[in-house]
Amino acid sequence: MNIFSQRLHRLPPYMFGKLKQLTHERRQQGVDIIDLGMGNPNQPTPQHIVDKLCEAAQEPRHHRYSSSRGIFNLRREISWHYDRRFGVQIDPDQEAIAVIGTKEGFAHLALALIDEGDLALVPNPTFPIHIYSIVLAGGSVVSLPLREENQFVPSLDEIARDIWPRPKVLILSFPHNPTGAVVDLAFFEEIVDFAKRQDIIVIHDLAYADIVFDGYEAPSFLQAKGAKDVGVEFVSLSKSYNMAGWRCGFAVGNQEIIGALARIKGYYDYGIFAPIQVAGIMALRTPMDFLAENAETYRARRDVLVEGLNRIGWRMQKPKATMFVWAPIPERFRHLSSMDFAMKLLDEAEVCVSPGAGFGQNGEGYVRIALVENEDRIRQAVRQIRRSLFK
Repeated sequence: MNIFSQRLHRLPPYMFGKLKQLTHERRQQGVDIIDLGMGNPNQPTPQHIVDKLCEAAQEPRHHRYSSSRGIFNLRREISWHYDRRFGVQIDPDQEAIAVIGTKEGFAHLALALIDEGDLALVPNPTFPIHIYSIVLAGGSVVSLPLREENQFVPSLDEIARDIWPRPKVLILSFPHNPTGAVVDLAFFEEIVDFAKRQDIIVIHDLAYADIVFDGYEAPSFLQAKGAKDVGVEFVSLSKSYNMAGWRCGFAVGNQEIIGALARIKGYYDYGIFAPIQVAGIMALRTPMDFLAENAETYRARRDVLVEGLNRIGWRMQKPKATMFVWAPIPERFRHLSSMDFAMKLLDEAEVCVSPGAGFGQNGEGYVRIALVENEDRIRQAVRQIRRSLFK
């Protein structure tokens, strides 16, 4: 008897879950695996945010159900944040909504927008929820290949190619996970023009706005003229403020799309625990000095990793943003799949990385290395990789 839905059958085995389980098993056996697989910040949440959570949690009124849209004070703070940071005006009542992490937001927004058989344009490789939110909603994904020769930025000519039926949604995410690719505001202006001509909704995931290096500044999609006419943008507090486990983010932009997400969420949840939302307000008030220091931590780790691996013969480029390095599999091991190569590193070097194929078929031939250990541990990882793979 088949008790599971076709929706569940459409999902492939979760590659990252397998590696996480194997890492856990080896650690249980006493093996000191250096885990550079998951983008899970190892720095603490700033103390003023933790203190505000503790203070707010003492208030009995915060122990009741919250609102699926998010408390008004958080939505107002989000609007002020966008004004300060990007010069973009956001109506906190109509154009902002809190989400229980952006994975939840993407999944529920897909349910609000996608019908069975609808098409969505999604870069490949990409963060898995960008693909599987569409799949779980019953839609079909049309891949936009991201290629190294194009700096892993989708070609607008390919986006504009004739596809029938016409795609309903275009999903983008820059700075990009997993490749670290970046774009400028002119790119988003072209995307807005394309979306208006094609009558397509744009969903942009701005998870890494604050983890940028070498003078690069990440624009918001909503800075492009007319962006709110065609789409929305998700922002996570996870990476900028080391709040991954808190599950707090938000979406802003087109009021009809935000309203559709609010309507769906009203049936699924009662919102984020209110003290976390109050702490989220404090996060958005965090001085820019902290964000600069946090980015500098990742830049230093990036340099240690990339320069160290280049020295031992594993060639790769330094990304200008994100907490990841997108590394082509060394030439002598290119006969291996990305999963097999990741397993080789786990077994022989005792270092865990993410196989590129876990981000889509165009990720094959690469692995993603997360900068989630301190510089000494990263140096140790380089030594172990050299001893096991580059003897």
